[in-house]
Amino acid sequence: MAAAERNRSEQGHQDPGAGTGPGERLALNGMGSFEWELGSGTFELDEAGLAVFDLEPEEFDRTPEGLGLRILPKDGVLLADSVQNALDSGGETCGSYFTVQRRDGVDQWTHAQGRILRDPDGQPRRIVGIVRNATAELAHATVLRKLESARAQQATIVQRTTEALSRAVTVDDVTATLTGPGALERLGADGLALGLVENGAVKIIALSGESLEILNERQFTRLDSSLPLSQAVVTRKARFATSLTELANEFPLLAEYLNRIRFDAAAYLPLIAQAQAIGGLVLFYRRRSEFSPEERNLCLGLAGIVAQSLQRALLFDQEREFATGLQASMLPRRIPEISGGEIAVRYHSAWSGREVGGDWYDVIALPRDRVGIVVGDVQGHDTHAAAIMGQLRIALRAYAGEGHPPSTVLARASRFLAELDTERFATCMYAQVDLETGGVRAVRAGHLGPLIRHTDGRTGWPKVRGGLPLGLASVFEQEDFPETRLDLVPGETLVLCTDGLVEEPGTAITQGMDALAHAVRSGPQEAGALADHLSDRLWERWGSGDDVALLVLRRAPDPGTHRAPRIHQYIHQADPEGLSEARYALRQALRDWGMPELADDVELAAGELLVNALLHTDGGAVLTMEVLPEPVRRIRLWVKDRSSVWPRRRTPGEAATTGRGLLLVDALASHWGVESRGDGKAVWCEFDAARSPRSAW
Repeated sequence: MAAAERNRSEQGHQDPGAGTGPGERLALNGMGSFEWELGSGTFELDEAGLAVFDLEPEEFDRTPEGLGLRILPKDGVLLADSVQNALDSGGETCGSYFTVQRRDGVDQWTHAQGRILRDPDGQPRRIVGIVRNATAELAHATVLRKLESARAQQATIVQRTTEALSRAVTVDDVTATLTGPGALERLGADGLALGLVENGAVKIIALSGESLEILNERQFTRLDSSLPLSQAVVTRKARFATSLTELANEFPLLAEYLNRIRFDAAAYLPLIAQAQAIGGLVLFYRRRSEFSPEERNLCLGLAGIVAQSLQRALLFDQEREFATGLQASMLPRRIPEISGGEIAVRYHSAWSGREVGGDWYDVIALPRDRVGIVVGDVQGHDTHAAAIMGQLRIALRAYAGEGHPPSTVLARASRFLAELDTERFATCMYAQVDLETGGVRAVRAGHLGPLIRHTDGRTGWPKVRGGLPLGLASVFEQEDFPETRLDLVPGETLVLCTDGLVEEPGTAITQGMDALAHAVRSGPQEAGALADHLSDRLWERWGSGDDVALLVLRRAPDPGTHRAPRIHQYIHQADPEGLSEARYALRQALRDWGMPELADDVELAAGELLVNALLHTDGGAVLTMEVLPEPVRRIRLWVKDRSSVWPRRRTPGEAATTGRGLLLVDALASHWGVESRGDGKAVWCEFDAARSPRSAW
């Protein structure tokens, strides 16, 4: 008997479920059963079911409402709706997850699953099923969801970083991408330091994050194991530090800095590309005490992406440096000094792509104290275009230096380009300038013409006749480059540029020309300052996507002296506003010089002389007014044109409508005359400041 009892005791110890009923076994597993009579509304729970709901038999009234002691109200509503939907839809099962609040205050996830029993007419009459404690199940699912969310977040970090760095071309682009707005968030870090291997050391080229600016004090670190970043680069092994205090104890040289930055953990990552360590990346974190395997893999993946981007950028920068160096060697090393004016040149290489352009400028000292100025653009954006540009620039300089007229210079340059073993053509704007007289002989070969800023601030694009681009002109046997004569009065400015300064993708070139004219009008007077002004305004406007050559020439101003002031103004033949503006300038100058009583006579005489020059010659006219202080203070007015035909005074009949211009000048002025001036003439007249000519007349 005792043996049998002992045997049953041992069997009971070995099998906890042995000798227990089904309800007891369900209770041990956190699962019970229920029956719900829909007609009477009674809800029966077995002992295990009561345990799931943490209810005592005496406190449960055997109704669905009685479960409200443990089910939260909002979950009770959701549970009732789930059951009702199943009943109304004719379904055979119903089930839902909900929360049971146990008497100790712990919230327990619970699941109920029932089968709907119906009569032959399909009407539901009873639901039977089970209830179970689902806390462990959902806790496992929550862990899985968190893990999946972390993996999705890591994938997003990699994707965003890859996308951002794919647009980086130069090393500066890479550092800007890693330190710009939103970069740290994109990387999932709180701070960053980036270094490149350079001359046996690691050079810090980028820092981002609060308090990390102090690391600038150690911009260069030896390529050894004395610091964690250089150690990672030398060993090519990542280092994950979850305690910067312990890291400071291991690396005393870094202790001072680690104790001052506000981070808790760091990942020191080597940047390896093509089996070479090209630098190192440090990612700093706050409130982190460990790196999971997934987080370590993420850091290593980010380091690989950054390494590949940096390698491409380094290669690009090297190629770019070579190409721009080749291009720069093709341009003049210095600009000759000139008398009677000032010249400034600026050159800007395109920032995008490995290609370089064939844009160029040149300033050529010519015989008889003249100067040749040129800007041009060889077709294409590659080293071949740059090489052709260098040859063409030298050839054009040689032809100009021989003293040939501008039309001949471009014709020979076109023939030279056509005879080269290339299919490229070039556009060009060339002008010979005599700064002593202000005469300009300009020719174009498919290029943008010059822009002139007058002394009164107005700007204009004079109509300069042109021919075909260099090279094409010889191929089509049309080497005709007609000259256009311009006058540059003292104080006026001539601006030449290539199309990169005025062209913007998707817009008409006229918009860029208007923008250039506005920038010239609002810019400073000095040539160098104006060139800088145009560079800052327009290269930033267009995004600097093309090469740009810019040349600014200003003829020295000639205001005379305090006792003998002088003004100059050019009136273009096709400028309808030029006459009225010239009259206003004369009247304003006489008022400033203290002789307003002469304004009417001077303005009338100037108008007659200017109209004669504009009507009877093939170009514009230069107007000069000056004070002659000795022996008697008087005003002298000059109107210069390019016609060699001298005017003659006529005696018109009573019905004549013309021919009275010189008669009027003779009546208003105290003296007048005509003088030869180079390739033209100047008609002058004087007004005595002591007495009004009109009163004497």
